[in-house]
Amino acid sequence: MPKGTIARPPEAGNLPAGWADRWTVPGVCIFLAAMVWVVFGQTLEFGFVDYDDNTYIYENPIVQKGVTIPGILWAFTHVWASNWHPLTWLSHMLDCQFYGLNAGGHHLTNVLLHTATVILLFLVLRRMTGCLWRSAFVAAVFAIHPLRVESVAWLAERKDVLSGLFFILTLGAYVRYARHSWSPARYGLVVLLFALGLMCKPMLVTLPFVLLLLDYWPLNRLQTNAGTEPVFRVAHRQIPRRLIFEKLPFLGLSVASCIITLFAQTRVIQSSGNLSLPTRMGDALISYVAYMDQMFWPSGLAVLYPLTAEGVRAAAVTLSLVLLAGISTGVIVLRRRRPYLLMGWLWYLIMLVPVIGILQVGLQARADRYTYLPQIGLYLLLTWAVTDLCARWRYHRLVLGGGAAIILVALIFCARAQTAYWWNSETLWTHTLACTSDNSIAHYGLGNALFQKGMVDEAVVQYRKALEINPDYAKACNNLGNALLQQGKVDEAIAYLQRALEINPDFADTHDILGNALLQKGNVAEAITQYQVALQIKPDNAEACYNLGNARLHQGNVAEAITQYQRALQIKPDFADAHNNLGTALLRQGNVAEAIAQYQRALQIKPDKAELQNNLAWLLATCPHASLRDGNQAVALAQRANQLTGDGNPVVLDTLAAAYAEAGRFPEAVTTAQRALHLAEARSNTVLAGSLQSQLKLYQEGRPFHLP
Repeated sequence: MPKGTIARPPEAGNLPAGWADRWTVPGVCIFLAAMVWVVFGQTLEFGFVDYDDNTYIYENPIVQKGVTIPGILWAFTHVWASNWHPLTWLSHMLDCQFYGLNAGGHHLTNVLLHTATVILLFLVLRRMTGCLWRSAFVAAVFAIHPLRVESVAWLAERKDVLSGLFFILTLGAYVRYARHSWSPARYGLVVLLFALGLMCKPMLVTLPFVLLLLDYWPLNRLQTNAGTEPVFRVAHRQIPRRLIFEKLPFLGLSVASCIITLFAQTRVIQSSGNLSLPTRMGDALISYVAYMDQMFWPSGLAVLYPLTAEGVRAAAVTLSLVLLAGISTGVIVLRRRRPYLLMGWLWYLIMLVPVIGILQVGLQARADRYTYLPQIGLYLLLTWAVTDLCARWRYHRLVLGGGAAIILVALIFCARAQTAYWWNSETLWTHTLACTSDNSIAHYGLGNALFQKGMVDEAVVQYRKALEINPDYAKACNNLGNALLQQGKVDEAIAYLQRALEINPDFADTHDILGNALLQKGNVAEAITQYQVALQIKPDNAEACYNLGNARLHQGNVAEAITQYQRALQIKPDFADAHNNLGTALLRQGNVAEAIAQYQRALQIKPDKAELQNNLAWLLATCPHASLRDGNQAVALAQRANQLTGDGNPVVLDTLAAAYAEAGRFPEAVTTAQRALHLAEARSNTVLAGSLQSQLKLYQEGRPFHLP
């Protein structure tokens, strides 16, 4: 037998090789793809979630521009969201290039990447082991296990499915390299694919050790030419030196990736430093067992499991340690007859090391997404072990086939249900709160989802619950202050915003919102100071530029207001409110034509916003320049604004009356102005009521109202 090859073990149910290659292998690939789409095809109708999707995609101006030269340079030269993964950024840019901000297109890419990884896993396992049906089952479980949902349905976890694809490609290239005589091209391809995988997610840093495990089984490359080949002795086993030396470039890439990752995540790691090393080690042991428990019984899965010192109990740590030690002892004892046991177990243990929590990053105890590649080792271990145990049974084919079918059907139903929770932010966080306790981040996330829906009162409740659990949660203080400001509770809002700044003085958004609160209290000078601080911290903050423009306009400094609005639009060209207020400022300068252009641009961006329709309608109806007036268009816009405001806003009715008059429809103008006057008087709006009385006289005389 040529060096580097293995004897392919017989497998119950295997068909003649030629027949299997021609029909069975493509059939299995189609079946695997179909299962993935049965579970994850529904995500094409899902939206973005307000949990890192904003940072990665829909609020990231560089990614939104698609693939550009500056964007490519940024991806390779910048750390963002505490990560350096340039290929992941490029994949998001490609999605924006093709789909824009249509979330369904982004989800489609995730599903396609996962499908490709599943099929390649099957093909590579079959090539390594020679076992078709076992490889197919491992790939099928990997494809649809509910623990895969977080990696596939969460767009911000693109790095998982993309790095997973390069991981399997690297394994396939390595098998091809190992089975043939040494070739620089074949070896270089393995190194290149590994490097590309690291540029998707540094989780792959343990891959050199996985390759060494493959050398042990199933490639059987640890066999040496007795007395003629240099070896290393490790735990009474001889390992050919060539196998160690050929892994050195991979180890070098892993070390470089670790250094870059530590640099990128320094701030996140430091923020978790309040957990002692024994606590983190205890949580690591518990997590190893918890992941196995979830593999067999995937219920109560959540996007975030909060980590607290109280949750790491001595009894749980001890039981976990005993269980892990027992399994490790068993696989070592059985390694000679069942080498796949040791290989699969070490695959699982080693691949989880970067994310097991010894070096704690973030506030989670564990995460479903961390199992994406490590659990392949357990699937392989169990599949081969059960098949071998049942090999002598009389009806083993029927039992194994029936059992596999039952398992896959159960996993499909569970995974489909788990995927459905990712429909939107509200469903995701509601489910997370149902599965976890004392989860301040989940309460905060649900509060954000409710606030976005306009359910401000309900959002306030969630923010308060988040702060009950974690009083030093700066973002919750900030968002609670913003929500209270929306409720008109300005003083209480200011108190929470100031508390947020005590916790995190460099939180630009808090300075911005505090400026809004102070502006509502009439403290314009202090509001301007807060906006300026926000812009010092975050110069590309379009909201702060916009708010500073509002404050300057409130001061009467129209020129400076225009400058700030224009600056906001340079940062965020589709900022409808900035276009609208820029139009108002230009109107104060007497630049009517440009004001109309700004109002029209704002309305193009937000065609269903009543305020924008009302502003443009008013100008088209009352503009002092006859060439710019358009009564019929003003009527259409004002009618739409009136419909959106429920026919009960005196300001909008005032505009509609002026539009009717400009269009020559004076009876309707009189009736509408009278209704607007009645509402203004009922609301004690004396300024508007006085203006309406003057305009009403004009309409009764058959004359339109025009601005001076």
